[in-house]
Formats: sequence, C-alpha cells, structure tokens
Amino acid sequence: MKTALLIIDVQRTLCEGENASFESDKTIERINLVASKARAAKGLVVFIQHESRGEGLEHGSEGWQLARGLLTQTGDVFLRKTATDAFHRTELQALLQEQGIEQLAICGMHSEFCVDTTARRALALGYPVLLVSDAHSTNDKPHLGAVQIIAHHTATLTNISSFGPRARAVSADALVWPR
Repeated sequence: MKTALLIIDVQRTLCEGENASFESDKTIERINLVASKARAAKGLVVFIQHESRGEGLEHGSEGWQLARGLLTQTGDVFLRKTATDAFHRTELQALLQEQGIEQLAICGMHSEFCVDTTARRALALGYPVLLVSDAHSTNDKPHLGAVQIIAHHTATLTNISSFGPRARAVSADALVWPR
C-alpha cells in the first residue's frame, strides 16, 4: 500500500526551550528513524509547518523553523498550514492524490491538536493511518500531563471505527514501511 509520512509541526517553538514538548529530542530521533525507513522504501515524506501570529510561529521566524536535529533530504515535501488540520486550506489532499497515496503514517507535535485533528481528517477522507505511537508528543497542561495526553490520543485514535479506515498504533522501531 503506497504510504506517505506526515511529520507535523516539529518546529523550534514547539520543540526547544522552555515550551519544549515532552522528550522532544527523543521524539525527533524516532521521527528521523521513521523518515529514513520511508525514504529507503521510496516513500513520500511531508513536513508540515504551522504558522500563526502571536504564538512564536510567524512564517519565516526563528520559532517557525523546523527543529534542530530534524533531518530533511532533497525530495522531501514542505507544506505550510494555518489550522490544526493539515488538510484544511492546503494542497495536501491534492498532493496525496497526485502521488497515488493510499495510507498515511503520522507523527509530530502536538498530540491533542494537530496530530489528532489531521489523523481524524485522514480517516474521514478514507486513508488508513499508522500512528507512530512514540513519535508524537506535547507538553504538560494544567489538567493533565504530557504522558497521559499522548497515551489518551493514541488510544482514542486507534479506537475510532466510524470512518471505515482505521488508525493503528505502531512504534518507530516496529514500523515496517509498506511497499
């Protein structure tokens, strides 16, 4: 099944400094592992960058840049978005259709916002999802810690059946890239 990797919002503002997501360095290492598997199988690797005013994510700003340590290569695709849904008002769906993509692997920042919303939209559009369970993260919130938020969204996304296609959780190490 032809699969694309979506790497969502792994940007400096969300991964570095005092607002860094939980274990962002380790999460980035696992994202790099998954991306290397995708590239080795000639899979499409898509980096998605969120932009908004007043959140340290203004287009072109230091915080908007991809996080240090995140590896990119020639042939990777870079998309900008302004909503939690990476499909909303972007060319993502057209790109996936043009490339004949049938399934998505999803990882990145923040589990409860852009990862969750994009995964749900992917399912609604008919794409089965491989949720890289140890390669999405967030930071602590007043009501719940990052570890619980990550676990909750992994469990929730993999239990949604109403769209037809399903999300399956898989760790970066265990992921075998579909050919």
